[in-house]
Amino acid sequence: MPRPTCSRCQRPLGHCLCSLIPDLDSRTRVLILQHPSEVGHALNTARLAALGLRNAELRVGEVFDDLPQLLVQPDYRACLLFPCEEVVALTGYAPNEKPLLLVVPDGTWRKARKLLHLNPSLAALPRVSLDVAAPSRYRLRKAPEVGALSTIEAIVTALDVLEAPQCFDALLQPFDALIEGQIAAMGQDVFIRNHQR
Repeated sequence: MPRPTCSRCQRPLGHCLCSLIPDLDSRTRVLILQHPSEVGHALNTARLAALGLRNAELRVGEVFDDLPQLLVQPDYRACLLFPCEEVVALTGYAPNEKPLLLVVPDGTWRKARKLLHLNPSLAALPRVSLDVAAPSRYRLRKAPEVGALSTIEAIVTALDVLEAPQCFDALLQPFDALIEGQIAAMGQDVFIRNHQR
């Protein structure tokens, strides 16, 4: 029989993270497109990001038929947070600049590329990247490359750059607690053996 879970954060009731999830406002609108394989993941950081930001939306799927309508919002400029050769590094907003609709694919690199392949309007967006990011706090994952971040870390880093001096680090509190809880559950010896670099 499955353990009862919190309907909001989807964590087991004994490990509910809702008290740590902030309620942050942002000029930037964040649209997270989550590959279905990520939904049941124990460390579903995209969900935590969407819950902690008032101006964020989480959609789950592979093909998003309504994406063209979602991307055309008169008060925002749509762009995709995803690396490529013609990418532009994010910088802070200039005075009176129209804010971004920041589209963030959530999944492994392979799954994220599949989302782009299956959704031409997504692949056609101008792309932006993070110029410099702090090392990932995701100590349970072996990153495929230096500078790789979890979805929630990428969103926080992007918002910190775009909306400085406003800081969005409070979004990382439930993420940090989630990581600590996973480490505690596996035991320090197992963590050191399998995850310490």
